[in-house]
Amino acid sequence: MDIILLQDVETLGTSGDIIKVKPGYARNFLFPRGLAVRSSKRNRALADEKKNSAKARKLRETQVYEELVNKLKNTEVTIEVQVGEEDRLFGSVTTQDIHKALIEKDIEIDRHSIELEEPIKALGIYDVNIKVAKGLLQELKVYVIQA
Repeated sequence: MDIILLQDVETLGTSGDIIKVKPGYARNFLFPRGLAVRSSKRNRALADEKKNSAKARKLRETQVYEELVNKLKNTEVTIEVQVGEEDRLFGSVTTQDIHKALIEKDIEIDRHSIELEEPIKALGIYDVNIKVAKGLLQELKVYVIQA
């Protein structure tokens, strides 16, 4: 049975793809969940239109992501912290601290896209990965200095 996917299905394909599946799988799984419709002339036209709009949206998103990557390439963040004996930090530098420093530099990103394996607990220079989009990472230099 030929069907048109309405949404991305990990094992089958992306939205707008026309694929062949077994009738029972389509009737019992895909159709009730609204993931696909039967393939017909009208539905093919709708799928083509949806695919074109998805391409345009993806192109706009790519441009926004590229601008953000260029901003991050030229950005270095300095975080001043209180230190005790032997240059040990009082507390640690977390993703929230890095996020605040980026907001001060007018760079808006989601705090959860900052990939920090563990909080920073010593003075120094660190390379922190920022997940801009799926599969697109950018390194950010973070300087942790004494206040």
